Amino acid sequence: MTSNNDLYQAIESAEIALKRQKLKQAKLLPLALLLFFAVVFVIATIYKSRYPSLAYLCAFAEAAMVGALADWFAVVALFRRPLGLPIPHTAIVPRNKMRIADSLGSFIQSNFLSPERIVGKLREFNPALKIAAWLNQKENVRHAANLLVRMLSYSLNTLHDGRLLVFLKSNMLAELQRIDISKFSGHVLESLTQNGRHHHVLNEVLHELDKILGRIETQETLAEVAAHEISFLKYMALDKVASKYLSEKMLAAVQKELRAMQENPQHHLRLQFDGYIAQFIERLKHDAEFKQRGDVIKNELLSHPALGEYIETLWRQLLTWLHSDLHRVDSTIRANIVTLAATLGKKLQENVEIQQWINAQIENAAPPVIEEYRETIGIFISDQVKTWDEQYMVERIELNIGTDLQFIRVSGTLVGGLVGLIIYVAAGYLV
Repeated sequence: MTSNNDLYQAIESAEIALKRQKLKQAKLLPLALLLFFAVVFVIATIYKSRYPSLAYLCAFAEAAMVGALADWFAVVALFRRPLGLPIPHTAIVPRNKMRIADSLGSFIQSNFLSPERIVGKLREFNPALKIAAWLNQKENVRHAANLLVRMLSYSLNTLHDGRLLVFLKSNMLAELQRIDISKFSGHVLESLTQNGRHHHVLNEVLHELDKILGRIETQETLAEVAAHEISFLKYMALDKVASKYLSEKMLAAVQKELRAMQENPQHHLRLQFDGYIAQFIERLKHDAEFKQRGDVIKNELLSHPALGEYIETLWRQLLTWLHSDLHRVDSTIRANIVTLAATLGKKLQENVEIQQWINAQIENAAPPVIEEYRETIGIFISDQVKTWDEQYMVERIELNIGTDLQFIRVSGTLVGGLVGLIIYVAAGYLV
């Protein structure tokens, strides 16, 4: 199967061959005009004594030949030495390759890569609207989804390599080994308790406890426990009455205290709870004993073979599932990509404010990037041109502008003849 590079080279070769053919054909016209006026000049010179009016044609032809030869010399001198002669100030392009390369890089850097110019073009282009319009084309979304799925599929194939799995597992275990479990737990707990967030959990716990203590089953269970403890009263048939009375009083007191804690943020038990949490966090973060305990637990976990096997199994299962889904006709991943892209395109097209925001972000981000890389790009272009072979450089420039230069030769021939005729006529009047 032909690669993309081979295809591009074939297209480029075909384009160059076509340009060569056009240049060759374009060179025939000025050459034909030169030969034509040379023949006219010879004939007019021979017969002008018999036909004096031919002197005008002779003057025109003579000047046309001079103009044709002068323009031929000028055009050839751009690219090579005319007739191979070492004439000064000829072969301008190959002799000045380095200067042309620097000038080209500087010109592109200054005129095409200026932040103002590129930002202006971005503003005219309206990239957010173009993206939205592109995403609203179902064919575009489908092609983009298929391309992304192929990229993901290729990436997954590369991830099945056992060497990568060993590398990931070893690095993951090494990173886990560096974690201070105790300090990490302290920071996590500190984050969870910031701004009194733990009190929301405490309120829920207090509320549930209040509900549990208010149930008949709880009261009966507590009454049975109390009756068992004061069993000596059963001989007086007072054990059940006393236990019920005691359980009701105890539950009522506890519930009262729980409700007071829920209603009063400054309740002394709440403050004690906050103090305990704060003290526990500090111990987790700084206490050497806690750190040692955390390291022991961590080392036991990391050294256990089951952990490495679990990581490996989890990794393989994930890759297998992704690979299987991507190759299904009804792929969930592909369907989600299509749906997400289509939804994004529709919402983006409808929301002008988001379009303006995206455009503003692009316009703000572009100048620093351009400023950072514009000089590098200019130098890169200059260096690339400097590496060109002189003959290659001359051929590429001539193929692209040579056809127009041949028409300049044609114009020079005709204009030269006309000027020569005017001079001849003016000289006749002056004599």
